[in-house]
Amino acid sequence: MTVRTVVAKNLRRLRHDRGLSQEELADRASVDRTYVSSLEREQYAASIDMLAKLASALDVDPIEFFRRDETTR
Repeated sequence: MTVRTVVAKNLRRLRHDRGLSQEELADRASVDRTYVSSLEREQYAASIDMLAKLASALDVDPIEFFRRDETTR
């Protein structure tokens, strides 16, 4: 599994765990909703700065985007 895939799956999981829509997360992170969608569909690769912004909006440590567990293998 690529790093982009791991990040996309974790982004979606973390967003769902918090009961947020893509639009709500985008609003909290001050980005366009279509960008969140594109990240989750692996069309774009997020910069480190963007991952920090999304992590802050999700109230998690940015390392959570890179965790590999049984659901991301």
